[in-house]
Amino acid sequence: MGMARLTTMAFHGENMVPTALDLLRRAESDPEDAAALLDLATIHLLMGHEEAGDAFQAKALGLQQVYRDQSATADGSGPRLLAFAAPGNLMSNVPIQFLIENSDIQLDLLYVIPGVDLPERVPAHDMAMVVVGESDENREILERIAALVDLWPCPPVLNDPRKVLRLSRDGVSTLLAGAPGIRIPATTRVDPETLARLGRGEITLTELLPDGTYPIIVRPLDSHAGKGLSKLDDSSALDIYMAATPAEAYYLSSFVDYRGAGGLFRKYRIVMIAGHPYVCHMAVSSHWMIHYLNADMRESAEKRAEEAQAFATFDEDFAARHAGAFAAMHERIGLEYFAMDCAETPDGRLLVFEADTAMIVHAMDPPDIFPYKAPQMHRIFRAFQDMLRGIAAAKRA
Repeated sequence: MGMARLTTMAFHGENMVPTALDLLRRAESDPEDAAALLDLATIHLLMGHEEAGDAFQAKALGLQQVYRDQSATADGSGPRLLAFAAPGNLMSNVPIQFLIENSDIQLDLLYVIPGVDLPERVPAHDMAMVVVGESDENREILERIAALVDLWPCPPVLNDPRKVLRLSRDGVSTLLAGAPGIRIPATTRVDPETLARLGRGEITLTELLPDGTYPIIVRPLDSHAGKGLSKLDDSSALDIYMAATPAEAYYLSSFVDYRGAGGLFRKYRIVMIAGHPYVCHMAVSSHWMIHYLNADMRESAEKRAEEAQAFATFDEDFAARHAGAFAAMHERIGLEYFAMDCAETPDGRLLVFEADTAMIVHAMDPPDIFPYKAPQMHRIFRAFQDMLRGIAAAKRA
């Protein structure tokens, strides 16, 4: 069934139990049905059953490492893409299935598993792409892929893993420091003892952050969607934060107040495809910590109207204002495909929160509430597919 279809079902509140039971019966009647096991793993991960999801996924990948995705309607005559993927949860890889859904792109996923050899034969393809996202958990896999990309017999390999490895939060901060038109707070990775010493006043904030002033933002390593994220006004709050949010390591950065018109915060998700920016969403909130699902976009017609206007004027307005910043990001990050969460500072610079390859980009929002969304998302999908078609056509010429 594939990740895109199952995720869409879950997003729209469908009962996943009957589908899971059907897949379980399939797997029980044919213990070699790896595709059924992988779909079962996806359902469990979507439902928050991580232990069961991991177990089904491990069983599936123990049977086979290559899976042909069913999101597209490919017959083999269109571009053929081999994607290097990592085991893990739904944020471990680029959600590429959404990008090629209902297209003529043939997608084969090759899971790279620590300690397991790659298969001797892989499906024929016009190009490969690394869809493994940056994380501590994925570092070993990315390094392994990096060791073979220059020798891969069917180039090109899109999204060079050596460049993906630089997309940690502190890595992006270093990459973009001093870039024209960009404001990115210095970000550093600290262990619990260092953070505790900061809280006790044994070290100063400027020893950890060159631009260090309070308030600061603290979050656990590899956390997303605001999990464990806090804004602290002074060092005295650090011990309480650490007690409530234990972790092996943390990211520390300065808080940037990016309130705009009406005293509201506006955060954009933008995807870069072959160096061109495309807006995916714009969330509006009275709170600095914005995520699209907690910004009441569904409930507020006024916010949706503002987002629709941002979509309609993006190319000649936002993208034009920040053309230099986007060009600098494309040059410094150097990937064919990546996404960013960003905003604008009061002085007009592009404020970059993070840049990564595995951010979700989808067209699942209900069209009766978000009629402007699907056309924009399909524009993004076409741009990605056209990039692949151009590569395939050049190779086949």
